[in-house]
Amino acid sequence: MMEGTPPDTAGRVNRLLGHKKSISEIRVALRIRTAQTTIRWLSGTLAVVLLFTFIVANVAVGWSAIALANKIAIPIFVLSAGTFWGIRFIEKNAQGHYRKKARELKIELEAAEELRLLDAARLGLPVPDRQYSYKDSIPAELDGLRKDGRKYRRKHNFAQAIIILGSLGGTAVSALADTPPPLKYWAMGITFAVAAAAGFTGYYKWRERAFYLQQTADDIERHATAFDLGIYPYDEGGEHLRLAKLAKEIELLRVEQRKREQQLDQPHEGSGEVV
Repeated sequence: MMEGTPPDTAGRVNRLLGHKKSISEIRVALRIRTAQTTIRWLSGTLAVVLLFTFIVANVAVGWSAIALANKIAIPIFVLSAGTFWGIRFIEKNAQGHYRKKARELKIELEAAEELRLLDAARLGLPVPDRQYSYKDSIPAELDGLRKDGRKYRRKHNFAQAIIILGSLGGTAVSALADTPPPLKYWAMGITFAVAAAAGFTGYYKWRERAFYLQQTADDIERHATAFDLGIYPYDEGGEHLRLAKLAKEIELLRVEQRKREQQLDQPHEGSGEVV
């Protein structure tokens, strides 16, 4: 128990710390389980598609005609199937939070957040203390924004690589005067991959999402740095007033970011209104 702290208040503070630890554990488990589920579905789907394509192609064309394609497809199929069953084995033998599905962890995380907020409300901390707590949460907010921005940027760059390389490869294959049957199938696959990558890029707007997330993170960091250094616009007034101004500016930036995300989720013709 902290010296000079009432027993009831100290108990509530300890409960808040326990909530924070529990929420952090659930978040880590949620990220891992989401990644496991995504990889399991992708590897399983790829294995099924490769197996179906392998059977159809060899029956229709013949093993000898697409021997090179088979030598590439078979190892990929084995790797995909092995990844699928490996993740299934890990999930089956997991313990604690890692045994639960991602949607169950999301519900549990929301419940843990609600419990933390309820205990924090009962604690009745003074406004200055809550403002300091709010300021201390800024680095975690910046990490989250930049992590999401990097994720969307990687998706956009990967899709653009598929579009560029696929366009060049498809053009080269299609330009052959007498395209043999195996290359025709490769050309069809390349064309499909390019079209899918272009469609996903235009629909989900990964580049725009990454740009606005990075912009919001930079603006929040600029305000936090100005506050720490005591420079404009945080060079006047007492500590309490400067903390209140910092919280106001960051909340305005968060509201703007949410509006941008909502506008990006709208049909393409509305994207030109994004501020």
